[in-house]
Amino acid sequence: MSVETTAPAVAGAVDKKVRRLDRVIIRFAGDSGDGMQLTGDRFTSETASFGNDLSTLPNFPAEIRAPAGTLPGVSSFQLHFADHDILTPGDAPNVLVAMNPAALKANIGDLPRGAEIIVNTDEFTKRAMQKVGYAASPLEDGSLDGYHLHPVPLTTLTVEALKEFDLTRKEAERSKNMFALGLLSWMYHRPTEGTETFLRSKFAKKPDIAAANIAAFRAGWNFGETTEDFAVSYEVAPAATAFPPGVYRNISGNLALSYGLVAASRQADLPLFLGSYPITPASDILHELSKHKNFGVRTFQAEDEIAGIGAALGAAFGGSLAVTTTSGPGVALKSETIGLAVSLELPLLVVDIQRGGPSTGLPTKTEQADLLQAMYGRNGEAPVPVVAPRTPADCFDAALEAARIALAYRTPVFLLSDGYLANGSEPWRVPEVDELPDLTVRFAQGPNHTTEDGTEVFWPYKRDPHTLARPWAVPGTPGLEHRIGGIEKQDGTGNISYDPANHDFMVRTRQAKIDGIDVPDLQADDPDGARTLVLGWGSTYGPITAAVRRIRAQGGHIAQAHLRHLNPFPPNLGEVLTRYERVVIPEMNLGQLATLIRAEYLIDALSYTQVNGMPFKAEQLATALEEAIDGH
Repeated sequence: MSVETTAPAVAGAVDKKVRRLDRVIIRFAGDSGDGMQLTGDRFTSETASFGNDLSTLPNFPAEIRAPAGTLPGVSSFQLHFADHDILTPGDAPNVLVAMNPAALKANIGDLPRGAEIIVNTDEFTKRAMQKVGYAASPLEDGSLDGYHLHPVPLTTLTVEALKEFDLTRKEAERSKNMFALGLLSWMYHRPTEGTETFLRSKFAKKPDIAAANIAAFRAGWNFGETTEDFAVSYEVAPAATAFPPGVYRNISGNLALSYGLVAASRQADLPLFLGSYPITPASDILHELSKHKNFGVRTFQAEDEIAGIGAALGAAFGGSLAVTTTSGPGVALKSETIGLAVSLELPLLVVDIQRGGPSTGLPTKTEQADLLQAMYGRNGEAPVPVVAPRTPADCFDAALEAARIALAYRTPVFLLSDGYLANGSEPWRVPEVDELPDLTVRFAQGPNHTTEDGTEVFWPYKRDPHTLARPWAVPGTPGLEHRIGGIEKQDGTGNISYDPANHDFMVRTRQAKIDGIDVPDLQADDPDGARTLVLGWGSTYGPITAAVRRIRAQGGHIAQAHLRHLNPFPPNLGEVLTRYERVVIPEMNLGQLATLIRAEYLIDALSYTQVNGMPFKAEQLATALEEAIDGH
């Protein structure tokens, strides 16, 4: 929906029309060295400060510096912003900014007819076009006639704008992303002060570079204001009714998760210890937590994944809120120590930011394929609770929930995020401190058992009758010395035991402890008494909810439920599932949750899967769900 007005005349400017839109999807694309992620981040930050609801999708190559001008080397950043509540980065861009032929070719298939394309014509050389398979220039052969094409010599204009600076041509060319950002900021009436402040801060030690980038940014804005090629600019009003009152900021999933871990440690009054080894897409959590020593956070970058979790488990034994962060390949290496944590019954958060696999797989792409690994990927009977956030901002609350379970039940807990949530961003309401849960922990202080002869002793495996959690005794507490290790313990005393009956009892007790974790009932959203339920988990929430909205807007009836707790399942899940004739489970794997649901509840769930490294599109899901409703 759009409304047009005419902008007031400005000296030296062409009369422009202003079209009001309710939402826009923009994609910046170029070489991995063109600064597309930075450009997208800055546009997103200004959009957030303006008050729009937004959702982003960064997409970049696995190589640190992929081959320039090639299709595998294209880096992109998609931003969907609106004057109302939105849930996904959008299915198809309304605007594509293509910095070279590879960026155009890699992304043109996603654009609907009528979309706007802004191309950097300076990069459309014969050699660059041949490298990606263009026999003739797509800017001249009529293949783009169905789009609104804006050919802009971005490189030339940037170099011209910076000629007063003492820069080489190559140095000046690096600012072309800021020129493009300035142009898009003019087109969509984005604030500019924040970006200029950011550039001054980023290049504080190189004021000439800061000044040059600001000059390029302003030149792009002025180009939009004065050129006749861009006759229309666009306004997207703030999403005034989309958010409850409060203080908001733009936040990515990894940043929200980091803040959630810090908040959990403060609410538990425990120091936070992170033992980690860098791995995409989890490394940002290590980077962020290393900045917060003032909150009692200690970060340890280990030499490998095994050392990282070993140090974290040692910190848990020492009385810290212990965390290890990784992705699927790291979980495989950590599995033995996770089993040790199960046996020791110590709180430990295992944060798995899932990515495409197997092996190294697709390091910078997203997938939900570690669910069965989290559930069963250890030797022996080693049950571990599993919690999954559903949006980037929800990573904050999911971290608090995972910490609650770990601390209350003395168990390692899996927190399953993924690359889509980790790198994507959305507005987040900053909570008040009194809204956060009380996670206070009581350490063992003295003897907890009386022997037959009346002696008071400390039994490290004497359990809380409600949670089945064993006491947490900090090393050095007089009288609370006890054995630790991976060999089976005797119930109560914690002594080494090879007794078959004791092992059977301990295995069943550890399972009962996980089964008895207090998790809330599952809430099904079903306003119309539907016969079909779509059940999701993790990052599929946004696309599923957007698809459900589309179906309902067209008069269809469908129910929706989304799982945060995957082990144990909500106690009423079976009852919810049996209300419906059909249950559809969309997943970015080959049906792992569907397998668990079929096994646990004997429900013939319909599995709808995708493993292409990208999140579902809402329209794609809506079509699949409509077919399920019709019984196809």
